[in-house]
Amino acid sequence: MKLRILLPAIMVAFAFSILYVTAVQAGETDMKNLEVNLGFTQVPDEYTCEGRDISPEIGIQGLNATSIAIILDDPDAVGGFTHWTIWNIPPMAVIPGAIPRNATVKKPISALQGMTSAGEVGYTGPCPPPGKPHRYFFRVFGLDRMLDLRPGASRQDLEKAMQGHVLQQGEAMATLGR
Repeated sequence: MKLRILLPAIMVAFAFSILYVTAVQAGETDMKNLEVNLGFTQVPDEYTCEGRDISPEIGIQGLNATSIAIILDDPDAVGGFTHWTIWNIPPMAVIPGAIPRNATVKKPISALQGMTSAGEVGYTGPCPPPGKPHRYFFRVFGLDRMLDLRPGASRQDLEKAMQGHVLQQGEAMATLGR
């Protein structure tokens, strides 16, 4: 009698485990979220076109990945605006600020950077027009490998290269108005 109850339960558990593994391999499960900390909710002047125009320090908690990629964008700009793409960052809890604007970065971290919507390599600080404040999303991705992507690549190239390799993601948002 107990076998008649136990056997279907085992078969259901077995079927579920096969479906779960298949979903994980296909990338169809929810990714573990990263906690992304900027230390501000309104972009300080030093990180904007009106200040030093340098990248901010970014804290990341919960990372369990081989590399990090970051995309900073402003969806409120007409047509959207990509302010920064950086990838092949080794795993670390704090991305230092003031990353040089080189396609290949060696110090203070090792990384590659791509083109912004302004046609420049590296970080381009927020610079919204007068009016309603804009939102700036710092999107952080934990990847299963370093990407085979040339320095100076576009955001679209980065997003394509990341497909199938994102293990984790998180974001922080800050605003800026003038």
